[in-house]
Amino acid sequence: MSSQERPPDFEVARPGAAEIGERELAEAYAVALRAADRARAEILPRFRRVAVETKGDGSPVTEADREAERAIRAVLGEAFPADAILGEELGATPGAGSTRPRRRWVIDPIDGTIAFSRGIPLFTTLIALLVDEEPVLGLIDWPVAGDRIGGVRGGGVWRGGERVEVSQTDSLDRALVCHGDPFCFDRSGARAAWERMAAEIPMLRGYTDAFGHLLVLSGAADAMVDCDLNPWDAAVTRVLAHEAGGVCWMRRHRDRGKVDLIFGNAALVQRLGSFF
Repeated sequence: MSSQERPPDFEVARPGAAEIGERELAEAYAVALRAADRARAEILPRFRRVAVETKGDGSPVTEADREAERAIRAVLGEAFPADAILGEELGATPGAGSTRPRRRWVIDPIDGTIAFSRGIPLFTTLIALLVDEEPVLGLIDWPVAGDRIGGVRGGGVWRGGERVEVSQTDSLDRALVCHGDPFCFDRSGARAAWERMAAEIPMLRGYTDAFGHLLVLSGAADAMVDCDLNPWDAAVTRVLAHEAGGVCWMRRHRDRGKVDLIFGNAALVQRLGSFF
């Protein structure tokens, strides 16, 4: 596979090219930070202190998921009432005064509810802004650790006042590679890729969900393969991988509305792509 060749059906995911000014992006990012703060205030007091329910699709949900999403929506709605919002728990709302707004926020109040529901602190909050259906802003908040990375199109990725980037490890023999759950590879028809990864990568670790994304985008881990994602799970990384100096390849499953991602530095993404 050449440096430009990708496996079938994968495309390069980049920040959206829709027109939006730097000031507008900066304002939106400041509001996203406030929304993440409000979500933390709902999540942390309930960690290991909340009942777990089961949704219709069999996945867990808690009061913390719903209240954190309501808190995020309240902040976004007050600042930008005309913007649409899509959230994992409360669905889609169109925004005031427009049937087809250009701007839409995509949020997952607790990405990693399985971990949250079991008292495992490896869950995050995701907030992204899409303009004309392409992401231009992304934020990952790790409440338990008080850690957060994020950025906007053209502005890099930041952890507070420190700019972060993907690692430059270019060999799978030395790389720490994250992956999602193996059954998600099955759902995406990628079991063969998973088996090859398990056989050939010495440090292959199941840092699932956006916790693994945070590790790769900040350079702590080197690359990740994550399959069968919902749109709210993938939008942030579609922005931040590029802004962190890395590459993100994306495959859309249009029949199911899911996506697969391979992301990290260019050399490792190229190598991992050859497994598909």
